[in-house]
This record gives sequence, C-alpha cells and structure tokens, in this order.
Amino acid sequence: MIKKILVSQPKPSSEKSPYYDIAARHNVELVFRPFIKVEGISSREFRSQKISLPEFTAIVFTSRHAIDHFFQLCKELRFNVPDDMKYFCITEQVALYIQKYVQYRKRKVFFGSSGKFADLVPLMVKHKTERFFVPVSDVHTDEISKALDEKNLQHKEGVMYRTVSNDFSGDEPFDFDMVIFFSPSGIQSLLKNIPDFEQGKIAIGTFGPTTAKAVKDAGLRLDLEAPSPQYPSITAALNAYIAEANK
Repeated sequence: MIKKILVSQPKPSSEKSPYYDIAARHNVELVFRPFIKVEGISSREFRSQKISLPEFTAIVFTSRHAIDHFFQLCKELRFNVPDDMKYFCITEQVALYIQKYVQYRKRKVFFGSSGKFADLVPLMVKHKTERFFVPVSDVHTDEISKALDEKNLQHKEGVMYRTVSNDFSGDEPFDFDMVIFFSPSGIQSLLKNIPDFEQGKIAIGTFGPTTAKAVKDAGLRLDLEAPSPQYPSITAALNAYIAEANK
C-alpha cells in the first residue's frame, strides 16, 4: 500500500501539476524535497581555471542554473557582459529565462527545439566564427566538448556551479512508502544521509536511464522506471503504479 511518497524535486509552482491530481485521485501524501542542491563556486575558484570571459562572443546555456550562476559570477568578477553577446540555449524555456538578466532580443538569442544538445549544434554552426563559452557543473560529461570539436567550433567549458547533497536533519523522519529519484546524485545523497538504509518494502521509482542504473548499482530494488513506451512521463508511470499497488 502506497500512502506517502517522497518526490526528490522542488515543489511544483503550478497548482495544475499532475502530481496534485495523483494525490487527490489516490488519496496519497506527496512530499517534495530535493536530495541535491546547486551552489555557485566562488570567484576565486573560477579564476583558478584561468578562463578570460572577455575573450568570448557567445554563451551556451544548458539550464537555468547555468544562467543564474554565470551572471552571478560575472557580477562578482566585475565583468560587464557586452550588449552584443550572443546566447545559445538548450530550449526556449531556458532562453526566455535570460530576460531575468538581460534584454531579450531574438537577433542574439537562439534555442534548440528538442532539449537535446545535438539539435542545438546546427544553430551554432551557422555562427561558426563565434567563440563559445559553456558554463557547466563540476559533474559533467564530455558530450558538449566532443560535439563542438566535431564541428571545429571555438569553445571552452568552465565550471561555474556544483551539485551537493541536500542533507537531512537528524530529527527528520524517513517514513515513506515510495521514493522517486531523478538523478544518480540523488541516490548518492540518500546513501550519504542514511548509510544503513534498508529498502524493505519501500518502493523506488526513477526517471531516466542513468538514474535507474544508479539504483541497481547501489544494490537497491527498482520498482518503477520511466520513461517507457507506455508511460513517457514520471507522473503517468506513477499514477499507474499507485493504482496497481493500492488495489
């Protein structure tokens, strides 16, 4: 029986979130609490990478976190971002978020259509004379670097933020029937916070193949995995799982 579920993400800002429909439909309690959080690095740490921001003519943003920490570091470094700087964003949602910091102009903001970096590269190739800077997390793959090298684009990646465990307090109860994870870092955080964690009857659900693999690698039982051909979203998969478990 599933009655209380921990969703390791921030609480949805919209009341129309499918999570709230699930809670009402199945009479379950949903607790939203990220296992990880993102922190910016210091200007001193950034300087140690020996990156000169004035050298670049275009910035590549893969998330809103990247935007926040890029402009925060620019402020700390007293680097005034030129008005003619171009921005290449992984999605339109990320592109629109730039308005928080600079005036949005279509002639200097470009974005992909699918959320996959490979689909953003052709746009960058059209501007191959630009010198691209990519703000990244301390934990990142070489996917971006390889994709840009293949097209002979001038680029540099620089760490501007890090992912850290969002620790539980000592008196915080862990009384959940199910936990939903969205990244391998979330699994690591769980085991860091609860070293003697015993899964028992606690169901574990994941979104994304790397997160599913992390659960299995940790020796835990994976009860729900999304996306799948039948359930493309985590909420659709969760809805079906609870309906079956609570028959």
